[in-house]
Amino acid sequence: MQAENFSHWMTCVQQEMELTLARLLPDAAHAPQTLHSAMRYSTLEGGKRARPLLVYAAGELCGASADNLARIAAAVELVHVYSLVHDDMPCMDDDVLRRGKATCHVAFDEATALLTGDALQTLAFDLLSQPMAGIEPATQLALVQTLARASGHAGMAGGQAIDLASVGLELSLPELEYMHLMKTGALIRAAVMLGAQAGTPLSSDELARLDHFAKCIGLAFQVVDDVLDVDADSQALGKTAGKDAANDKPTYVSLMGLARAREFARELSSDAFDALEPFAGKAARLRELGRYIVERSF
Repeated sequence: MQAENFSHWMTCVQQEMELTLARLLPDAAHAPQTLHSAMRYSTLEGGKRARPLLVYAAGELCGASADNLARIAAAVELVHVYSLVHDDMPCMDDDVLRRGKATCHVAFDEATALLTGDALQTLAFDLLSQPMAGIEPATQLALVQTLARASGHAGMAGGQAIDLASVGLELSLPELEYMHLMKTGALIRAAVMLGAQAGTPLSSDELARLDHFAKCIGLAFQVVDDVLDVDADSQALGKTAGKDAANDKPTYVSLMGLARAREFARELSSDAFDALEPFAGKAARLRELGRYIVERSF
């Protein structure tokens, strides 16, 4: 997908992702209607689609096909949305606002929200396991494994467990980084690696560089989220502002202060961009996306 500038490219990918998700999600007119409606409600018409954008940017670097990137990016986004639906439930973060509208358990009910998250997660792996043109079975198995490991006990789910267990505690910087490398960073790293694995094979050094970029940008993403939780309002964020402080959760802002947290995000982004130097112009979209993630205001 070629575009004149980053903003136009980002809009094109976001629109393509919306169309792809709308096509792949089950029709709300088909039974069970309530579950299907909740899946579409939670997934469509909202979010920055940061993880799909990372899939596309990494995929374009190595010449992956647009059709395969759309399917892979949709799978990543479905896993992300499932995690949001579950995180917002009363047994976890107990939030009422997500992406500018009522959370799934509020709009429907808790049982439906639980099933919605389950169904979105399994749909993601269903999509990722279906044949994709030009991708060998062994590579496709690696894609499934990459997403599974990023989503489970050693990744996103494990990070959320640590987050819940850390309420009211004072974590050190290494402890906080470890938690967020799992909770937020694992899926962001997976998005980059999935996009990269879908195209022309890269060397182990090139893959390591992309992973280091993704690791740093994933941490920067969380640092900026912590800053915005303090520095932005609920209308701008599309979710409840100040929730972390109200719940006595450890954050980069509570550990470092607001100014130092902003500086830390810039340091992480600089480290990330250094890793991309050997790719030169082929990594332009990843650099632009990294800057967007660090400089965003919502």
